[in-house]
Amino acid sequence: MKKTTQLTALLLLLCGGWAVAQTARLQVIHNSADLAAAQVDVYVNDVLLLNDFAFRNATQFIDVPAGVPLSIDVAPADSDSSADGIYNLTETLTAGETYIAIANGIVSPAGYTPNQPFNIYVYPTAREAANASTNTDVLVFHGATDAPTVDVQAVGAGTIVDNLDYTEFAGYLELTTADYTLSVATADGSTVVASYLAPLDTLNLDGAALTVLASGFLDPTQNSDGPAFGLWVALPAGGPLVQLPSATITSRLQVIHNSADLAAAQVDVYVNDVLLLNDFAFRNATPFIDVPAGVPLSIDVAPADSTSSADGIYNLTETLTAGETYIAIANGIVSPSGYTPNQPFNIYVYPTAREAANVSTNTDVLVFHGATDAPTVDVQAVGAGTIVDNLDYTEFAGYLELPTADYTLSVATADGSTVVASYLAPLDTLNLDGAALTVLASGFLDPTQNSDGPAFGLWVALPAGGPLVQLPSATITSRLQVIHNSADLAAAQVDVYVNDVLLLNDFAFRNATPFIDVPAGVPLSIDVAPADSTSSADGIYNLTETLTAGETYIAIANGIVSPSGYTPNQPFNIYVYPTAREAANVSTNTDVLVFHGATDAPTVDVQAVGAGTIVDNLDYTEFAGYLELPTADYTLSVATADGSTVVASYLAPLDTLNLDGAALTVLASGFLDPAQNSDGPAFGLWVALPAGGPLVQLPLTTLSIGENDQAKPAIYPNPARSTISLAIPFGYSQITNTVYDQNGRKVLSAAGDTVNIEGLASGIYLLESNIDEVVFRNKIVVAN
Repeated sequence: MKKTTQLTALLLLLCGGWAVAQTARLQVIHNSADLAAAQVDVYVNDVLLLNDFAFRNATQFIDVPAGVPLSIDVAPADSDSSADGIYNLTETLTAGETYIAIANGIVSPAGYTPNQPFNIYVYPTAREAANASTNTDVLVFHGATDAPTVDVQAVGAGTIVDNLDYTEFAGYLELTTADYTLSVATADGSTVVASYLAPLDTLNLDGAALTVLASGFLDPTQNSDGPAFGLWVALPAGGPLVQLPSATITSRLQVIHNSADLAAAQVDVYVNDVLLLNDFAFRNATPFIDVPAGVPLSIDVAPADSTSSADGIYNLTETLTAGETYIAIANGIVSPSGYTPNQPFNIYVYPTAREAANVSTNTDVLVFHGATDAPTVDVQAVGAGTIVDNLDYTEFAGYLELPTADYTLSVATADGSTVVASYLAPLDTLNLDGAALTVLASGFLDPTQNSDGPAFGLWVALPAGGPLVQLPSATITSRLQVIHNSADLAAAQVDVYVNDVLLLNDFAFRNATPFIDVPAGVPLSIDVAPADSTSSADGIYNLTETLTAGETYIAIANGIVSPSGYTPNQPFNIYVYPTAREAANVSTNTDVLVFHGATDAPTVDVQAVGAGTIVDNLDYTEFAGYLELPTADYTLSVATADGSTVVASYLAPLDTLNLDGAALTVLASGFLDPAQNSDGPAFGLWVALPAGGPLVQLPLTTLSIGENDQAKPAIYPNPARSTISLAIPFGYSQITNTVYDQNGRKVLSAAGDTVNIEGLASGIYLLESNIDEVVFRNKIVVAN
């Protein structure tokens, strides 16, 4: 009987006893690790199908009868017939279906713990090839009798099999054909059972369908010293199962020493009682190294003269995830006293760390707040605003993906009231394109309260490790121009102090500084004092202002300091305009900022001949904002806002003076009525240039009426529907206007520089304007 071959048995099955040859496909796998079942005979309907079928072997997929009961007997290897069987399973297979049958469990009555009984586990809808030619389809079966419920994780892909119990199939995983590293872990994640390589790509298994079996014993000593646990693969072609090789599962780790406690200036670091770092110094980092993953790591920090982990002053037990990258920062105070505040020592671990930037043209920066006595802070980059917001001690800000450039950074309290310090971050100069860095706030803001320990700074850990790199201090600045426009004779010259330092000595009325760099991000205490002052204590006015880094400002001193002699007595003040300009936005323009600084002038409009009103309803101390004017020569008139009175008219020869591309400040300056203001300087328009120096006076229009056709008033709009206005480039006392139709008949009269024509029919008319006894005539078109 034992001489019958598998082929003969198969022929008997197919031809002997069944008239209808409906078949299914079947692969049988022997995975019973019981030594008593090292080899077995398998009978189907009393016919020997498999003779001396060995543990960890599989048949190929074969055709077997379907639609009829199959009595499957498993017997010892020296059996004579199915009557010697130790296990029977009767199964009816479905025609056209494909099955995998796995023999598993214990046949011996003793010697195995736990004693999971022998059985045959049948999986329908099995596959002989992958559903997609570029995939490898993997069926997972838990056949290890003493293994708990497990998960299977693939490095880089996470959990691919979840909560798999003994004798369960996980179903097919349709995996892209690649080489994988797998770890088998307890379902609660507390223990990694073992790790393996699954070289699907290396073995050219594209398009294949495999069965992976957990096989053997986790603890052979409790199981008759049987075969050890492993992952084994059954191929569709059958034959001996293929063992997946063991793998060492690792993660990547960088350790940074940032504890500024002098007692921890050097430390020893042990991992699982093995010395990893000897005399590891403050403000040093390891390179990124491979460390075991999936197993608990007991990390002990001990004094530099330690002899073992038993000398440790701090312990952290951490289990790292396979394939993940970490940064661990040692921080805080180990000493019981001498440090305020005494923030306890700890190791802070950041997962998803990077060894390189995500984009090659960027520098990725991880920020960590490790300064024990520093408050919650923001980090600002000049020109980019706040890049780190409300960072507390021991917090990571997460990676900033910065275009590789040179930055100037300021560290400020979260409420913006104080800039802690400013630094240069020369990412481009140091060719750090594509790098990933860790920037640490390190040391003490107040060393005197912390045992005179190292001072605060920003320090950088590079992926290659070694001593941290200190970011150099920087002076953060903004740009500022100061203009003296106070027409009070008592302020004809003043001294200006900034933070008690004399900035401007004997600074004269109608003068301006050039644009200069001044500290930004810190409060500036600005004192204005008499010209004979000896210090800021002599100041008659103080303004405290915090400027924004990288911004440009104009500050105008204006108003009255004297207690009497000026009407109205507008109090002295400094008016600050942000977003100022040192040049025009367009090279063919001249950008003009207008400021109303005449204490006794009303709300005014500014009109440009031919362009109409360019500044509307400007009150005392108001800025009109920049006018972006094509560079040309203009005639300007300053008029009361209601248009009833023209204060004065001026020439603005922007083109003649070649002011293309320039940015200017035009100030209404002085007194309309000097007699009411201590006979102070008279009203005019004055210009501050970006280079500073004495202000430049705009000339009054001096042409008398009728002297030159250029003095003829412009009229607008023309044609018109409702009103015609006269743009008059000179002062005047009286205007009368008469309108005549084409027959010479007078149709209306009006006084002033605006004529209401709403009552006129459409047509051509003659407008005759009598301005201070000089007559001008213009044709007008009424288009109602």
